[in-house]
Amino acid sequence: MNHPSPEENQHLSTLIEGIQVAMLTTIGPDGSLRSRPMATLPVEFDGTLWFFTNADSPKVDEVQLEHHVNISYDDRGDHRYVSISGRATLIQDRQKLEELWTPILLTWFPLGLEDPQLALLRVEADSWEYWDCQAATMVPRDCHKPALLPADEILAQEKPRTADVTDTWVSQDVGTSKTRNKRAQP
Repeated sequence: MNHPSPEENQHLSTLIEGIQVAMLTTIGPDGSLRSRPMATLPVEFDGTLWFFTNADSPKVDEVQLEHHVNISYDDRGDHRYVSISGRATLIQDRQKLEELWTPILLTWFPLGLEDPQLALLRVEADSWEYWDCQAATMVPRDCHKPALLPADEILAQEKPRTADVTDTWVSQDVGTSKTRNKRAQP
């Protein structure tokens, strides 16, 4: 595997910094995809993401059957959209639990560090992509291959652009004809 450079890790860390919730997508036993929100830990990204979980949760079962997962981050206000794919493993190391624990986690784990089911999901990033506002495209990075862009382009600051959307048609899914007709009736 071609590991990301420290500069790439720093750039990705900056992109996800402050986004408090990520969506973790796992693969179910039947091959279906399942996503759920996960609290982001205030830890600088170094190629590894960490999430607290219950050792007996369905997502842990799914990760143990299929290690490939996706983590997505979304900050509409700053136009930051990041998708990270990697391999997840369950970690029940007491020292690592104590190192990463923060009191805000009591919301989800009221027993705190004394919870016997408390564990961590460790996600080693394989590839990622992020939205580049200047180019209006996703910028991919696959750790199995050399960087697709020169480092100075990957590290370039994104600046949101604006566009004139006058006379632009916007559509919205309003349900099936059955649900639309039901709402239309008095």
